[in-house]
Amino acid sequence: MSAGTVTKAASVSPGTAVTAAGRMAALARAELTLLVRGKATLFAAVFVPLVLPFSLRSVVEDMDLKEAGLSVGSVILPSTVGFSLLFAVYSSLVSVYAARREELVLKRLRTGELRDAEILAGAALPSVLIGLVQCLALTAACAVLLDVGAPEAPHLAVLGLLLGLAMWPALAAVTASFSRSVESAQVAAMPLLLVSMMGSGTFVPLEVLPDRLASFCELLPLTPVITLIRGGWTGDLSAYDALGAVATAVAWTVLAVFAVRRWFRWEPRH
Repeated sequence: MSAGTVTKAASVSPGTAVTAAGRMAALARAELTLLVRGKATLFAAVFVPLVLPFSLRSVVEDMDLKEAGLSVGSVILPSTVGFSLLFAVYSSLVSVYAARREELVLKRLRTGELRDAEILAGAALPSVLIGLVQCLALTAACAVLLDVGAPEAPHLAVLGLLLGLAMWPALAAVTASFSRSVESAQVAAMPLLLVSMMGSGTFVPLEVLPDRLASFCELLPLTPVITLIRGGWTGDLSAYDALGAVATAVAWTVLAVFAVRRWFRWEPRH
């Protein structure tokens, strides 16, 4: 299947693509086939989030976490979710959106029954599902191998994961909007990727950062996800902090959706 047949996959099969869900499912199946065949994107989406937690463990073990009330497991477990969102969802979708736009797939899809939101959501579904499976598998493995145990407030962990899975596809579409090619899309994704990895509590918990720097990092888009998942496992996140994290995540999602509606490009940039 080539990129050009994504349009056919989304519009043909009248028995399954009559509803919005059916049309998005058809488009998602086509995108999944292309994602599997794109070895570089697949490697970054699947294997990088699996490797990073192992390299992170030695760094975390050297930190003074007891004073902050943290453990190695309570730091690494939320970080694994963050890595999956950044690489399996955000980074891979930036490439997908840019590639489909440059190949005129998005333009052709808009001439059919699919609405704009359905096109973007259908293209995002494979990456979101891969990210979800990764998050669930990695958190279960961390809970066992790092002796973290079951979450004290599972509703916070679930909420953090759902907010992340909604926010990062929208941010990927925003990033792809300002990229002229697939190659430049990956370059455009790097600033947010690196800032989120270094400043959102994935590599270094905010609890061990200076107060002013930690206050700034709390406003980054990945931080509320890490905060809610870590608080869900430790159970020491106050209602005020939880509401603040939710508000930050919702604000980023709303801003990203607005930016997509305002600036997303459906045709190649020249």
